[in-house]
This record gives sequence, C-alpha cells and structure tokens, in this order.
Amino acid sequence: MSTESKLGALTGEARVQTGEKTALKILLAISFCHLLNDAVQSLLPAIYPLLRNSFHLDFGQVGLIAFTSTFTASLLQPLVGLYSDRRSQPYLLALGMGVTLVGLLTLSRAPGYGTVLLSAGLVGVGSAVFHPESSRVARMASGGLHGTAQSVFQVGGNAGSALGPLLAAYVLPKGQSSIAWFSLLALLAIVMLVDIGAWTARRRAAPPDFSAVAGSQHTAIPSQHPHLALPKKKIVISLAVLIVLMFSKFFYLASLTSYYTFYLMGKFHVSVQSAQVYLFVFLGAVAAGTFFGGPVGDRLGRKFVIWYSILGVLPFTLLLPYANLFWTAILSVIIGLVLASAFSTILVFAQELVPGKIGTVSGFFFGLAFGLGGIGAALLGKLADLTSINFVYTICSFLPALGILTAFLPNQSPSRSAAR
Repeated sequence: MSTESKLGALTGEARVQTGEKTALKILLAISFCHLLNDAVQSLLPAIYPLLRNSFHLDFGQVGLIAFTSTFTASLLQPLVGLYSDRRSQPYLLALGMGVTLVGLLTLSRAPGYGTVLLSAGLVGVGSAVFHPESSRVARMASGGLHGTAQSVFQVGGNAGSALGPLLAAYVLPKGQSSIAWFSLLALLAIVMLVDIGAWTARRRAAPPDFSAVAGSQHTAIPSQHPHLALPKKKIVISLAVLIVLMFSKFFYLASLTSYYTFYLMGKFHVSVQSAQVYLFVFLGAVAAGTFFGGPVGDRLGRKFVIWYSILGVLPFTLLLPYANLFWTAILSVIIGLVLASAFSTILVFAQELVPGKIGTVSGFFFGLAFGLGGIGAALLGKLADLTSINFVYTICSFLPALGILTAFLPNQSPSRSAAR
C-alpha cells in the first residue's frame, strides 16, 4: 500500500471513529433529555393530592386531569410523527419542550380548575412532540444498532418516570408555586435539544461519506434503513399483530403499576411503605428489562425477543395470583425484566416494516403505549370495583398468551448480520 493510500485509510478511520463518538454523544444526550421529559411528565400524577386539596376536587375531576394529559399526548403523537416525516423540523424537539415549560409555569400559578386542565393539556402536547421526534434522533445516532439505541433511549424515560415523583416528594410540600422549580428541568432540556437539533440538521444536510470505507478494509457500512421487502397485506397483518402485542403488554403492566400496592396490602396486609418498596423493586426491574431487549434483538433477532418477552412471561404471570408474598416479589421482578424488554423491540420492528415513515410509526406506537396504559388503568380499576383486585390479577395473568400471535410476524435477520 502506498503512503498516500495509508494516509487515506488513517484519515477515513479517524472520520469513522469521530462519527461514532459524536453519534454516541447524541444518543446519550437524547436519552438524558428523555429522562428530563418523563420526570416532568410524571410530576402530574405525583401532585394529584396537592391539586385535589388546593382546588377541592373530587376523584372524577382528578381523573379528568389525567385524561386530558394522556389523551392529548396519545392523539397528537402520530400526527406529529406524520408531519415531521413530510417536513424536516430539526428544532421541533426544543419547541415541544418549550410548550411543556409553559405548561409547568401555568400550572404553578393556576387560579382555578380550568387553568389546571389547560396546563395538563400543554404538558401532554409537549410529550406528544417529544417522543416520535426523539425516537427518530435515537435511530439516526444508532450506527445501525437500532434496537440497542432504542433501549438506551427508553431507559432514560423509565429513569425519569421513577425520578419525577421522588423529586416531587422534596419540592411539592412547599405548595403549588413550587411546581415552577421543575421548569428548570425543562429549560435544561431545551438547551440540550437545541444542540441536538443542530446536529440533526447537519446530519440530514451532509451527503454520505464513503471515503472511510475506501481507505479501510475493516470498515463496514451498516444499513441506514434496513427493512423487509414484504407485500402490503403482510405489512398490515404484521402491524396489527404488533398492536395486539402492545395491548397485551401495556394492559398487564397497567395492572401492576397502578394496583400492585393495593394488591399487596389487600392480600398480604403489608403496610403502605412496604408496598411502595415492592413497587419500586418492580419498577427497577422494568427499567433493567427495557435496556436488555434492544441489544438482544440486534444480536439474535427481534422476533426472538418478542416471543421471549410476551409469550415467555406467561408461566410467571399465571403463577403470580397464587404465590405467597416472597414469591410474589420474585415473580414480579422476573415479569418486569422479561415483559419490559418488548417495547423497544416492537417499535424497531415496526419502523423496519415501514422504513420511510419513522416519525409516523414512532408517534403511533408511543401514542398507543400512552393510550393503552391509561385505558387499561381505568378499565381495570372499574373491574376491581365490581369484583376484586385478586380477580383482576387472575384475569390479567392470561394476557401474555396473546404472544402466540408472534408466529404471524415475518422472520428478521439480526441487525449485526447486515452491519458486517
């Protein structure tokens, strides 16, 4: 190899390494912004007791606050994704977080119930803008490992959901006006999202650089838009199966996240504090499971992970209603680890079915996750009123059996094979 060729190889290799470091930085940044966003989002449920006392609300009015935020986020996310697919908007993320910021400041000064509903709607709008577009950024920064990138992105959101109520416990006893302190989290996210928007704009404007490949025999070009060449009917059937699997996952998770403490207190007569510790352990398992699903899907195939995470959890969910307290805690950890691994894998699977509509698909599935979680909590709560919490857990234990529908999904090769 001539000196000029060696120099070209070294230069190309340096470019690849620099690009990989930049992409990793962006991926970690968007994951941290997801943490900040979901910490703010989780503030709203944490302050329901404060709002109920401040404005003398009944439970129906509290439920309407939750419905306003959840419905707004669920309805708008697919529309935001569809819009961003058609028109590139690198700074849309920062704009959406700005709406969240306005919602928080309005909530901190809300003089009446109507303003509280308006504030909840604004926070929902901010969430609707954030999730589909930030999922697209995570995919752009994935380096071809789309499942891993989505898992890293999702872990940030799970951590934020757990962190929000913890922060609220320290801040909110000072009163409604203290909600304004959370606007600092939104402000920090806006600063970071402006920088991420600038990177996105440069990434979309720059032509692909293949000089690194020409100069190095060890460099591979990962497929930027891997997809399955399937008939339209097969794609529609596959998306329908993924939606049913989402229903199975999020309805079951709703039974645990919303009513687990009541289940433990009613069946095993544990204290409120002890029940909260068990819930924290379960949520920690969910966060861990969220991360592992993506990398495993990249290596072994996404269909394998979906089989394992939905249908594979069935024996444990069937045992849970009949277990004692010790085994209930163990089973809940296993269920959280296994079941949580599904979402990032399902999302990437859907993105690869419809590769030209990343924002639309991301928005639809994030909106579906929000909507199914809210609807599931409401319906299961009504069922518990009519029967019992134990009955709800017995019925929900059969939901993972819907994982058998995974058989109708097309086979996908692991991402690593495409990236070699």
